[in-house]
Amino acid sequence: MSMPRTIDRRARHGALGQAVWRVIVRDGLDHASVRNVAAEAGLSTGSLRHSFGSHSELLGFALELVGDRIEERIVGVDRSEGPQLFVPAMIEEMLPLDDERRAECTVWIAFAVRSLTDDHLAAQRVLTNRRLAQAFGSMVDHLADAGLVGAGRDRAVETERLSALVDGLIVHGLLATTDDGGRMSREVVRAHLADLATPSAATP
Repeated sequence: MSMPRTIDRRARHGALGQAVWRVIVRDGLDHASVRNVAAEAGLSTGSLRHSFGSHSELLGFALELVGDRIEERIVGVDRSEGPQLFVPAMIEEMLPLDDERRAECTVWIAFAVRSLTDDHLAAQRVLTNRRLAQAFGSMVDHLADAGLVGAGRDRAVETERLSALVDGLIVHGLLATTDDGGRMSREVVRAHLADLATPSAATP
């Protein structure tokens, strides 16, 4: 009999996370107070405090939800046609290429900045970064196992390089003054993966 209550609780928390996102994207992280989020979600402040013990806990949950959603989409990418196709598709799930992903990236950047001065969010950021590192490491492993990583390349270095590339594309995508539908971001990813397949410059 506990399963429906568990499902209801998860759904309710998911709706609260969405409310946090809407406030952050519309008004900025400083306005994502318990009162404003409760109003956005159509709940009383007391009801929201019953679900989350503190403001930082509420924000940390919203950050965790970003990781959950990205992970779900990455796992759901069709892998039937090989890593040369599904790895770029996985990377695209992290980029601000539509309204949903743009909102996620906006939330992520806002939290990353706030986590520099908030210990609770810093701990959550570490966990989220670990999940992302595992995702990038898995992508590099898929490419390497398919012979798409050049001789002499260190997988750990290439994992970090891919992560840094995606971080840069996220920031560029959010700050872009023109909208090309993500064409340039996709071309940059393809160019990077093509370079990854070549031997390291240090290889004799």
